[in-house]
Amino acid sequence: MREELLSAVETEDDIVEDHDSPGLRPRTLDEFVGQSELKGHLGVMLGAAAKRREAADHLLFAGPPGLGKTTLANIIAAEMSTQIQVTSGPALERAGDLASILSKLEDGDVLFIDEIHRLPRPVEEVLYPAMEDFRIDVVLGKGPAARSIPLDLSPFTLVGATTRTGLITGPLRDRFGLVARLDYYDVDDLQSIVLRAATILDVDIDAEGAWEIARRSRGTPRIANRLLRQVRDYADVERDGHIDAGIAADGLAFFGVDVLGLDKASRAVLDAICRRFGGGPVGLSTLAISVSEPTETVEDVYEPYLIQQGLLMRTPRGRVATPAAYEHMGVTPPPAGAPPAPGLFDD
Repeated sequence: MREELLSAVETEDDIVEDHDSPGLRPRTLDEFVGQSELKGHLGVMLGAAAKRREAADHLLFAGPPGLGKTTLANIIAAEMSTQIQVTSGPALERAGDLASILSKLEDGDVLFIDEIHRLPRPVEEVLYPAMEDFRIDVVLGKGPAARSIPLDLSPFTLVGATTRTGLITGPLRDRFGLVARLDYYDVDDLQSIVLRAATILDVDIDAEGAWEIARRSRGTPRIANRLLRQVRDYADVERDGHIDAGIAADGLAFFGVDVLGLDKASRAVLDAICRRFGGGPVGLSTLAISVSEPTETVEDVYEPYLIQQGLLMRTPRGRVATPAAYEHMGVTPPPAGAPPAPGLFDD
């Protein structure tokens, strides 16, 4: 009977499989650099679950991209000596897709759902009893002949990741045992990450070179590793391969990364506000059109770091450049009381 139920909900394009990230990802909590408070919480929760020989409680990780949410999910599976199944919210289009994945989990396995805030509502409702009671109701047939059959699941740990916490519904959020937000990393932690990655990649770099890369990495390990690879390529081709602070600075400048870690696109946003729109306020849609980017990209990718660095402000009337933005861009601020420059679509 169980086999019949599984075949009824199994999808043809099931691509979920064991996932063990290669390369630069740390494999254990001890190797993971930064997020010390979260590491402490996870150490206690995973240790307690292992002691009781139970599945760890469900976990939700929130924060900007590149801070280690996927890495932590893999670490949790490794620390608990279990397998991890990886999927994403947009990939689970039907309730049967989720049921197929859940039915394959073994005791203590980790199910990682990236971008969990994008789960369709019917799929999310199937997840509720699975998280609380390790049970799902499989509906067979349609119309008056439809019947619901309960299917027991093996105890598992759901790890969700999201960049948009506000889009997660309250009933789903409340079912997680721990909701944690990952913070941007400080330069010291990023320097350690760069040095560790350099060892793995066999890059000849000193502490000062790693510091120069770390301080331009926008608080994000993913960016730090990317910049390290770019500087490595520059050093191999243009220099003798060794990376110190000067060569790191030259390599980053060559790839368009300035002293604050702003790339060409981020500087284009600031330049548009300071030069074209007189410092603002300017609406998000107008700003996005002026830099040829979607509004979601400007709002979610570029603005958070600009605001964090004190270069940009969001106001009810629109985006406004700060004095620090003018200084960084080398633009003279408009006189006090001067009207803003006309927008692209002003008459």
